[in-house]
Amino acid sequence: MDPVFLSRLQFAAATMFHFLFVPLTLGISVIIAYMETKYARTGEEVYLRMTKFWGKLFLINFALGVVTGITLEFQFGTNWSRYSEYVGDVFGSLLAIEASVAFFLESTFIGIWIFGWKKMSAKAHAGVMWVVAAAGNLSGIWILTANGFMQNPVGYTIRNGRAELTDFFAVLFNYHGILEILHVLPSGLLVSSFFIMGISAYHLLKKQEIDLFTRSFKIALFVGLASSIIVALVGDFHGVNVAKTQPAKLAAMESHWETQTRAPIVLFAIPDESREKNLIEIGSIPGILSFLGFHDFNATVIGLKDIPKDERPPVLPTFIGFRTMVGIGTLLILLTIYGWFKRDKLMESPTYLKWMLFSIPLPYIAIEMGWVVSEVGRQPWIVYGVLKTSDAVSPIAGNQVLFSLIGFIVVYGMLGALGFYLISKYAKQGPEAAATK
Repeated sequence: MDPVFLSRLQFAAATMFHFLFVPLTLGISVIIAYMETKYARTGEEVYLRMTKFWGKLFLINFALGVVTGITLEFQFGTNWSRYSEYVGDVFGSLLAIEASVAFFLESTFIGIWIFGWKKMSAKAHAGVMWVVAAAGNLSGIWILTANGFMQNPVGYTIRNGRAELTDFFAVLFNYHGILEILHVLPSGLLVSSFFIMGISAYHLLKKQEIDLFTRSFKIALFVGLASSIIVALVGDFHGVNVAKTQPAKLAAMESHWETQTRAPIVLFAIPDESREKNLIEIGSIPGILSFLGFHDFNATVIGLKDIPKDERPPVLPTFIGFRTMVGIGTLLILLTIYGWFKRDKLMESPTYLKWMLFSIPLPYIAIEMGWVVSEVGRQPWIVYGVLKTSDAVSPIAGNQVLFSLIGFIVVYGMLGALGFYLISKYAKQGPEAAATK
């Protein structure tokens, strides 16, 4: 049993499960803050009930996110101690700031928000929710900055056999990290908007609380339309940056084997890593990959064959993850554009409402596939070009990792079942249950 593979599998499973809750926490807190601000300004009871209803779902999701996130940081000591020893001076400082400042602030003000309904003015209470939203997203910024260093290490020097921080601001303003922030935070808004629209569609189809859920749907629709476009635009900048800093990842994303100018994009392909080719290629369009990677149809794109085999990422999961992310992202844009023209006729559009109800999982899948591209596509490096994943694992036996992996799956499985049951239960109940709290 390979401890490197099992440790990677365990961290991937824990991270991807944790990230089922993170984007909703980041995005829906902003939308709820807006809803409560509308109540504070207008005094309309519908916005208060709206805030409390979505707020209950937010709190359930937040609690699950906290519980599932704690174990991730422990793994840096249990499974990845050599990584922590090697880059802890850089990576550890970012995680310390995230935990001691952003997460502490978010948790404190969530408590104030929960227990402060009858003890504060409406405007002050709405202000507390804005602090919660800002602190949650600030927490995300620190985590993404840390990941940006892993993708494009800057601001460090190798001294005494380890990476030591030399320029904190270089790490803080790392271009790759900034792109991650601008890509992931709007993705959280996108997940949250489809979550709200899907649940609102459920109640509108049942003709329940039509005014409240129509308003909720429209608010989320605007957020979803704007964020889906932003995510796509920033994704284009990401592609150009990856072509420059991680050519192996770009080649794996498109299963591109031969170095060439006017590199084509293939609409459908089946990669065959053992034979260093694609088994099937359908719909090759010359120059498009060169343009997407360099904004130049005649640019040269490095193929996987010109990258040493021990420095190539796994092609199939990177390729599938990228295609899935882009395909779903395009669909989400189309759904929100169509919804924009239907926003004043929602009750007369049951087919569209059904689409939106069943679309709730789509942004979750897209964002998970995005992380597959980002993390699997970086392999075999844990810190790109600096430290290989095989050199970062703890000196532990494979059976020890297997035991903990099984434990993670069992415990997280039960937590997930409980969490999704509670979210589904209160989502179906509607705002009355929340309004009595």
